[in-house]
Amino acid sequence: MNLSRRLFLNQLGLATAGASLSSVLPTSMFADMSAKKFSFDISLAEFSFAAELMSGKMKNMEFPARAKNEFGINVLEYVSMFFNNKHTDQAYLKELKQRCDDLGMKNNLIMVDGANIADLDAAKRQQAVESHYSWVDAAKYLGCSSIRVNLGDTSKAISGTPDDPAEEAAKAAADGYHKLLEYAAKSNMNVIVENHFGNSTDIDWLVGVMKQVNMPNAGLLPDFGNFCRQRSKPETNDIKGIMGTKCIKEYDRYEGVKKMMPYAKGISAKTHKFDAKGNETETDFLRMFKIIKDAGFSGYVGIEYEGGLMHMYNAPGGYLATADGIQATKTLLERVRTELA
Repeated sequence: MNLSRRLFLNQLGLATAGASLSSVLPTSMFADMSAKKFSFDISLAEFSFAAELMSGKMKNMEFPARAKNEFGINVLEYVSMFFNNKHTDQAYLKELKQRCDDLGMKNNLIMVDGANIADLDAAKRQQAVESHYSWVDAAKYLGCSSIRVNLGDTSKAISGTPDDPAEEAAKAAADGYHKLLEYAAKSNMNVIVENHFGNSTDIDWLVGVMKQVNMPNAGLLPDFGNFCRQRSKPETNDIKGIMGTKCIKEYDRYEGVKKMMPYAKGISAKTHKFDAKGNETETDFLRMFKIIKDAGFSGYVGIEYEGGLMHMYNAPGGYLATADGIQATKTLLERVRTELA
């Protein structure tokens, strides 16, 4: 037998042995030998319909059917303001849940914009924490896994008033957040925080708070569009005024998401405008999702198209109408998911 034939038979024997071993050994032993697969499920954030909900053309109760019938999405992320304070109305919640059950929908999250659980005043902070209890209960009833909260005062964000001093705010935030997490843990609910405004747009500050609370039901909701550290003062204290402001100082969004990913329990894929190729003009989705993939994320990515609201106030600005923008975001997410799979 010549050397090449002997080598061939030896290699064949090893390959055969490997094949037989693979049938009896745990697959985890071979996991690192193949490329990691990447995927995520797409959910829909209700704020994508903000223009229609705020103008009265749509109601919160209609959200499930529109998501399912118009976009083929069956995972929902609600916004507290659109419940119009009916989140404690059991009849209302029962009807909403029934509509979701009939459509085969999954309720995943309620984004709660309530009182400031990071208030520097201890008494006000405690009241704010307790005011969120009913949202935890409503989310649990609807079958959600989480509520999203803010660590700061939304009224300051609207008026352009600077946030509380960072160091003091971090201590207050950790205290209020921890107390709310303790309540939510009784119902096996997550309470997650978004980089939204004020101090929370400083990702080092935000991660610092996460390290302080250190609870399993805590987490973050990285939002691609909320890294502005300082905005110009709005001309009017309303949504239109905010939409007209400009970002003066911004935290790097890619670095920010990278730092948030170890704590991420969801992703908010915010979009505003698209170019002729269907790419978002402010965020490089392929670059962003490479960061998300490298972090090992596999949860829900929520479509949050804000261009519809901007379209309502600034139609000539090149923003797509609500339905077109949601679909464009979904198409972009599907393309990126396929490219990185």
